[in-house]
Amino acid sequence: MGLPQRIFIVAAKRTAFGAFNGKVAHLTASELGGIASKAVVADLPSGTPVDAVNYGNVLQTSRDAAYLSRHIGLRAGLPINVPANTINRLCGSGFQAIVNSAQDIFSGDAEIALAGGTENMSQAPYALRGVRTGTRYGVDQPLEDTLAHGLIDQYPTKTPMGITAENLAKKYNISRSDADAYALVSQQRWAEAQSKGHFKSEIVPIELKSKKGVESFEVDEHPRPQTSIDSLKKLPSVFIKETGTVTAGNASGISDGAASLIIASETAVKKYNLKPLAEVLSWSFVGVDPSIMGIGPVPAIQGALKKAGLGLKDMSLVEVNEAFASQFLAVEKELGLNRDVTNTNGGAIALGHPLGASGARIMTHLVHELHRVKGKYAVGSACIGGGQGIAIVIERS
Repeated sequence: MGLPQRIFIVAAKRTAFGAFNGKVAHLTASELGGIASKAVVADLPSGTPVDAVNYGNVLQTSRDAAYLSRHIGLRAGLPINVPANTINRLCGSGFQAIVNSAQDIFSGDAEIALAGGTENMSQAPYALRGVRTGTRYGVDQPLEDTLAHGLIDQYPTKTPMGITAENLAKKYNISRSDADAYALVSQQRWAEAQSKGHFKSEIVPIELKSKKGVESFEVDEHPRPQTSIDSLKKLPSVFIKETGTVTAGNASGISDGAASLIIASETAVKKYNLKPLAEVLSWSFVGVDPSIMGIGPVPAIQGALKKAGLGLKDMSLVEVNEAFASQFLAVEKELGLNRDVTNTNGGAIALGHPLGASGARIMTHLVHELHRVKGKYAVGSACIGGGQGIAIVIERS
């Protein structure tokens, strides 16, 4: 089942991802998204109109968060009349922004759209509940860590995201040593890719001013290429003491960053002389058991491939967001993924996982990496807190 019309990605850029409370912690999610978006708009031929903005964001951490997609469009230099839509499909928001942009094109509301995702997790505030209705004299009110609570699914059963990974580890017989070994692979693959310049084409540098002068921020800050299996083994399990598989070293990193893409119809590509990087062939989003939310990429990838009339064997590259090592390994085991073509340059365990940005980061990377390796097809996917999965299949143009 093909799409109603052909849809192309014609530009794709991302910021380097900052570590938690790191070098870009002072930049709001809107500012980060604006930087990535200004870069993709600049890649278009002069005068190319952009008709819509669809941008993903999850935690809404800045004062202007309610206006996020609108501000990003304006920061990118788009005209006042271009409408904007902020999207929250949690960890799938960056993917969903691409889907929404394609749907805008199908409906005739746009020919060209700016899509992407952004997150500044460092700026997640503490909340003081109940103050508007008054407090009792002499009773100190507790502060609520909105970042920590955002990573716990509250309904129907209160479940931290890490416990969903532990549930998968138990179901698929994944050990702590398996998880640590995979975490090391993610770090090593990122380090090798970085040393060979594989990320250079996708990253827009950010000029950071300090008392020491101006620094160009263009290398992901969260990865730890010096990681060893011994250092990973020393870390305590977080969610199940002593016997758990999830640690700070084999889980995705809390981080800050943004990624943007320009989505265009076939008509627009011809009309404005755009250069397609990849064609969007299909997508799928599904619901799964919230207690094992990390398995979401399995049915999502299966659904997207079926719609495209393709199989995993046809994929030159596969990207599955690494929420947790044990979660990735469960997906790998269930799908029978070929690790030689999967997360080839490291994933979120190394780079970090700024929630709303990761899907757009994955698709940005796949677009550039398909060209570098001269591959044909790729699929990007992510699990989604609360029990969902999403995947998009593309073909190199």
